[in-house]
Amino acid sequence: MTDEIKTPVIPIVQAEDAKTAVLTAKALQKGGLNMIEVVLRTDAALTCLEAISQELPDVIVGAGTVLNAGQADEVARRGAKFIVSPGLDDGVVNSAKANDLPIFPGVVTPSEVQRAANMGLSTVKFFPASLAGGVPMLKALSAVFRNMQFMPTGGVSEANLADYLALPSVVACGGSWLTPKDEIAAGNFGAVTKLAEEALQIASNTRS
Repeated sequence: MTDEIKTPVIPIVQAEDAKTAVLTAKALQKGGLNMIEVVLRTDAALTCLEAISQELPDVIVGAGTVLNAGQADEVARRGAKFIVSPGLDDGVVNSAKANDLPIFPGVVTPSEVQRAANMGLSTVKFFPASLAGGVPMLKALSAVFRNMQFMPTGGVSEANLADYLALPSVVACGGSWLTPKDEIAAGNFGAVTKLAEEALQIASNTRS
């Protein structure tokens, strides 16, 4: 199991059907993003995850909003290549490790970061980033937990992406702004591709 993330941005896909999920993933891939997170927030989420895994083998698809060990085991069976959770849960972490999948649990407080580090984790999701203190909070946490990497998610947008990516401890940002519901509902997947390209350009300008 490795928790290495090789992309600066991980888009969030939330779809009501597999066809839409696959088309969204294709649009993101066309824009240069090949690591995506399908969140378990719809009844069709598992089907969407499985469809992307089967139809787009070059896309690294993971499962987000994984709340318990049972869900973690199921997404592993459905083809997830990594797991993201909104909180730090022993069952989810242990299931991910048992399935040899990277796990990025959500943390907010120093106590949670410390616990994650002592569980052997080196990358965590900072969530909800904007409500939990944003960049200043991440700077404070990074000063103490120097070996921990963070993936801020929640309130990250095109407007503040550069601010987060400028922090050495931020390995990537998660975000739903890359998959706007109105554009996807209208079938405008070109807009998704354009947002992906713009996000990568911001990352390149910030980290060059």
